[in-house]
Amino acid sequence: MKPVPFDYYRPGTLAEAADVLAALREDAAVLAGGLSLGPMLNLRLARPRAIVDITRIPGADGIEVRGGTVTTGALLTQADALASPEIAREVPLLRLALPWLGHFQTRNRGTVGGSVAHADPSAEIPLCLVTLDGTVVLRSRRRERRIAAREFFVGALATARAPDELVVALEWPRAPADAGHAFEEVAQRRGDFAIAAAACRVRLTPDGRIAEAAVGIGGVEPRPICVDTRPLLDCPAGNADAIADFAALTVKSLAPMEDHVARAEYRRALAQALIARVLKTAIASARKHSEGGG
Repeated sequence: MKPVPFDYYRPGTLAEAADVLAALREDAAVLAGGLSLGPMLNLRLARPRAIVDITRIPGADGIEVRGGTVTTGALLTQADALASPEIAREVPLLRLALPWLGHFQTRNRGTVGGSVAHADPSAEIPLCLVTLDGTVVLRSRRRERRIAAREFFVGALATARAPDELVVALEWPRAPADAGHAFEEVAQRRGDFAIAAAACRVRLTPDGRIAEAAVGIGGVEPRPICVDTRPLLDCPAGNADAIADFAALTVKSLAPMEDHVARAEYRRALAQALIARVLKTAIASARKHSEGGG
């Protein structure tokens, strides 16, 4: 199939793009990498009256480290993020997740902002942003606003972005030097959409207890979520039973999706296994950092 006819706009600046979106609102679809929008257009799952192509806007693909925050431009490609020493050093969880995204050919086109704006429940970048309590930066002709990632994603392919707003950047907290991170997912094949995924950051006390933990789950519910990790705090990091009990207790409160790929209970079982796995891996990483192993 081919797309329905549409008008095509290619603004040269973010201000021009905001003007076009202000005029078209729900009638427009934004094109960045095109890896999600392109197939949806061809299958006529998306039928916009206009396409707003932002791929040529200069300066929207950078990485800036300032204070306690790393800002990635919305048009930063997944391949460039994966190759970035700043991302590897300052946002190691994202660096761990990026190899799971599709294949190297798609990562050359796919953008970090496009993944967040599309809001697929299985997407790795939104999961990392939620787990790390990052922020989505939105711009319209009226204003620029920041919204916590945990509030930005509201459902499958649904976000808090207004029709006249454009995702222009993502803000990531810089990783503490002593934190350990882990990311894992299960898919039918490597590069396919995740049936379930888990992301984790852990910090330990000097005596080897869990001082801080963040655990996110993707692909299970219609949006990426962070689970309540308070039961883990002050637990001995080497207590495998406590980690297993936490994972089993956590998944009881999930409301997994069910589709042609996986039943709800299978997703729940995967989530339980992945939560325990990423916690153990992140704890091992945190111990290595605390021992001066880098």
